[in-house]
Amino acid sequence: MQDNDAYVREVHDKGLQFDLPTMSRRRMLSVAGGVGAAAVVGGTLAAGSADAAVAAACLAEVESETAGPYPADGSNGPDVRVKSGIVRSDIRSSFGTSTTTAPGVPLQFSLTVQNLACGLVSGAAIYAWHCDRAGRYSLYSSGVTNENYLRGIQVTNSSGVATFTSIFPGCYSGRWPHIHFEVYSSLAAATSGSGPIRKTSQIALPKDVSQTVYSSATGYSSSVTNLSRITLASDMVFGDDLAAREMATVTGSVSAGYVAKLTISVNL
Repeated sequence: MQDNDAYVREVHDKGLQFDLPTMSRRRMLSVAGGVGAAAVVGGTLAAGSADAAVAAACLAEVESETAGPYPADGSNGPDVRVKSGIVRSDIRSSFGTSTTTAPGVPLQFSLTVQNLACGLVSGAAIYAWHCDRAGRYSLYSSGVTNENYLRGIQVTNSSGVATFTSIFPGCYSGRWPHIHFEVYSSLAAATSGSGPIRKTSQIALPKDVSQTVYSSATGYSSSVTNLSRITLASDMVFGDDLAAREMATVTGSVSAGYVAKLTISVNL
């Protein structure tokens, strides 16, 4: 991993400025019905539901969102996708030159990928990343530029599911608690460094669960204040539709850990 100190000083506060082009493209796509950038996954399809009502519910494709300034996918600095060790389900620890484990409340999160006819997509690759409990992003934020924890790639199984073992992310100033992800047509596409990326979006985490974690668990104290100052409506990413297709279902407890699940539809 490169020494990113100078780079971090350059991009760490880019935030909204860096995101604006992507946000504008998202709004253009919503007007155009998502044509073009929404062409997604070429994995193997399991049989979908034949029920017309169920199929209709699948037609709402998950929104395309900004990757933000800290994706580590080569678009803004380092590219962790091409590193040996990035393909893993447990993303709590760094790999390579560091084995530091990010502390926090356990969280297992999974994405189920389906097409617009409810067919489950197997063989697609998901690259997921999020901040640590202090709101820092590995490879970018001060103090963790030499870490690559809380980043990983998984392939969807025969049920269209990719699962990650992680920690509950913190809430940093100006953003609702969330997890980033990119969808690729295959593992080779995800790890080649050239893609292409078929879908970039985010998972939103419920307010009640987030409040419980932040007020009860060690290391999340700053998240209490940050969450109190943000709403779904005021969030720059989820505000236009209140995370209608991006809000995860979360169960569990601080002591036992949490499980978050989200099913996303992609336009095939």
